[in-house]
Amino acid sequence: MVNLVVSILTTILTLCYVSVVLFFWRGWKNIPFFIRTKAEPKIFVSVLIAARNEEEKIGKTINDILAQNYPKHLLQVIVVDDHSDDRTSEIILSYADRGVELIKLNEDQPINSYKKKAITEAIKTSKGDLIVTTDADCRMAPDWLNTVVAYYEQHDFKLISSPVAYFEEKNFFEEMQTLEFLYLIGLGASTIGNKMPSTCNGANLAYRKDIFFELNGFQGIDDLASGDDELFLHKVASRYPDGIGFCKSRDAIVYTHAKPTLSEFIQQRKRWASKSTRYKNKSVVALGVSIWFFNLFILATALLGFYNPAYWILAGSALLCKFMVELLFLIPMCNFVQRRNLLLYQPILTIIHILYFVYIGIAGNSGKYIWKGRMVR
Repeated sequence: MVNLVVSILTTILTLCYVSVVLFFWRGWKNIPFFIRTKAEPKIFVSVLIAARNEEEKIGKTINDILAQNYPKHLLQVIVVDDHSDDRTSEIILSYADRGVELIKLNEDQPINSYKKKAITEAIKTSKGDLIVTTDADCRMAPDWLNTVVAYYEQHDFKLISSPVAYFEEKNFFEEMQTLEFLYLIGLGASTIGNKMPSTCNGANLAYRKDIFFELNGFQGIDDLASGDDELFLHKVASRYPDGIGFCKSRDAIVYTHAKPTLSEFIQQRKRWASKSTRYKNKSVVALGVSIWFFNLFILATALLGFYNPAYWILAGSALLCKFMVELLFLIPMCNFVQRRNLLLYQPILTIIHILYFVYIGIAGNSGKYIWKGRMVR
């Protein structure tokens, strides 16, 4: 009886997972490639960066922003120093003569969401009608801002998610992260394409300032350290279901780096997973839970194979279905960032992803994590 129940549940969960990933694949296909026209932009943009102890990379990020092919009289750059104890503020100040503005947080009492506080303070002093956020360790090509703004001006979305990718990997571990991260970025884009937005990334996010104030900013989600991107996306989507867009253009890609150590990777993924229980759209939560159970059942049936080898056939079949449908989804994602070579890692990533997903699903919703040198929740 137990054998039959496990077999039926594993089969059902496998079919559900295949259907879900095919749904993601369709969502990505639903989003047309954006081709920017050469029309001059007209909107004033404020680019915001929250930085903490980023002396090694913040200069490169600011240089890339100042090198944008965007009218200088329509661009404001604000960097918020979140209590750095290195040379971050000094480096930011060195760009003052080029118009870069520095805000220093000075809270004397601990808060749990320093990044949301930093972004809120920057928006209060911003002059732009369109807010664009990125991170202090990101790089972007000269047409990045032009492309995002052109997409906004053409479609008039309330919030725009744009692609983020890892680059400059140093080893096998970081390249594996790049492929896994492409899956996550593709998932976020595809849910927007399917008109049920779920995830985005604050390293490349744009939204109207008036919408931020209309929705009372991060009020209601400011008790979590993370979530300035996804949880705010959900606030916008709940008020404006058709107001979310994804800028599907290579010129709009923002590049950042994979985590160099396993410990940093785990802390990052715990932080990302911690937001899931706060999603307003409970169907998205249910979807995540079903995917977690699918991975758990593959692991459980593989372990049961030591008692009954028939379970290995069941686990192997589910694993093969997982590999094939994820490969189908990742091919267009790798093509988009022109990194097809990463697909060579998919067989091993399929297996590792099961262990990682089951663990993070528990750890991300059951405790604290370290972010920017702070223990937060």
